[in-house]
Amino acid sequence: MTKYSALSQQEIKNFHDDFVSRETSAVIARAVMKNGIKASSENPAISTHDHRVFNVEVKTGAVTNQRQSGRCWSFAALNTLRHHFALKYKLNDFELSQNYLFFWDRIERANMFLQKVIATADKPFHDRTVDFLVSTALDDGGQWSNAAGIIEKYGVVPEYVMPDTYNTKNTSDVAAVMHDLMKKDALELRRQINEKHASKEQLAKLRSQMMSDVYRVAVMAFGEPPLKFDLEYKDDDKKYHRQADLTPLDFYHQYFDVDLRDYVLITNAPDHEMNKLYSMPVEDNVVDGIPLQFLNVPFHYLQDLAIKQLKDNETVWVGNDVLQQMDRKRGIMDSQLFKAGELLGVDFAMNKADRLESRQGMVSHAMTLTGVNLVDGEPNRWKIENSWGDKNGAKGYFVMTEDWFKDYTYEAVINQKYLDDDLKKLLTQKPVELPGWDSLA
Repeated sequence: MTKYSALSQQEIKNFHDDFVSRETSAVIARAVMKNGIKASSENPAISTHDHRVFNVEVKTGAVTNQRQSGRCWSFAALNTLRHHFALKYKLNDFELSQNYLFFWDRIERANMFLQKVIATADKPFHDRTVDFLVSTALDDGGQWSNAAGIIEKYGVVPEYVMPDTYNTKNTSDVAAVMHDLMKKDALELRRQINEKHASKEQLAKLRSQMMSDVYRVAVMAFGEPPLKFDLEYKDDDKKYHRQADLTPLDFYHQYFDVDLRDYVLITNAPDHEMNKLYSMPVEDNVVDGIPLQFLNVPFHYLQDLAIKQLKDNETVWVGNDVLQQMDRKRGIMDSQLFKAGELLGVDFAMNKADRLESRQGMVSHAMTLTGVNLVDGEPNRWKIENSWGDKNGAKGYFVMTEDWFKDYTYEAVINQKYLDDDLKKLLTQKPVELPGWDSLA
């Protein structure tokens, strides 16, 4: 049995002596106790390079607002899609229904969850994979491929056709119900398999009944998706347009010149082997949908590809860690924004690989790159369209320094046409399968 060492009174006295030996300790302590660590450690010099001028910029309109939900991944995906529509049809502030996409994600994700429960019923309930499935069942979070799989199968509709409800703006209530429902269903399915030895037919019938419950809850919380709708809008030239009786898939195929399978998730995760293709099937949400795959490459590839796509007048879905060095109200992301270690006299800085390895860093948010400022061909800051409404940043737009982009950006969704032949060849690899608790999740 391991023998641990207790803190001695002499050690505590040494800690005290070290504190009082530093001339600035008392002054810093007063500032931190009065104002907090962030306010006391903020670096005022950042304003000199965080101004909002960009010489490569896609024309975009008003921002969206995910409110109290974890739907950033779907908002960012729909933002990139609506930009296609806005540019082609001259409709700057056009918005797609996030509620419609979220409804079908809940349904498809529940279906996938129940089938994964059946597939893992031979494992102990507290096997790490089973535990991950049950503990994260129907979480709000997701990846670009989750949104793309739903769009490919169900299409899209304008926001006015299926607007947000209270439950999409504030997902905690319905999420709690769906979490509890999935956990109860998981236990029942496992009992039917392991204790009652239910047949495939019996399990299929039971799963269908469970899915009917999920559908009922989703309709009551979000409304029922339309089978058809009338598209009506006035473009920026005030010209009226109308097309009646469109299905969501018809709308997607007729109005969006996009094949979502042309896109690839470019990743920079230095705690993983570079120039490798990875997959994470445990987080796929649609059966036979677009799989979650990561092409892990050195950072300069991710950055150069993002610039190419922006120069071609197309915005970029990106996955970042906004829990780091970010001022939400002012809309600033700068690696030098807060100097907490310098203030407190401690060194807790880590490189990107170590942050991922220790889980200090993660993909905590998805946003949309809409611009970049280049000096002698090199970027020094980026323009970000966020999904936190127009009260944060500059009417919802954030500025991100180049250092922050390098330090805290892990993913970018890029059209394969911008990849060179060597990168395209990497896509032909058999992907290395990652568990759901991997640092890339």
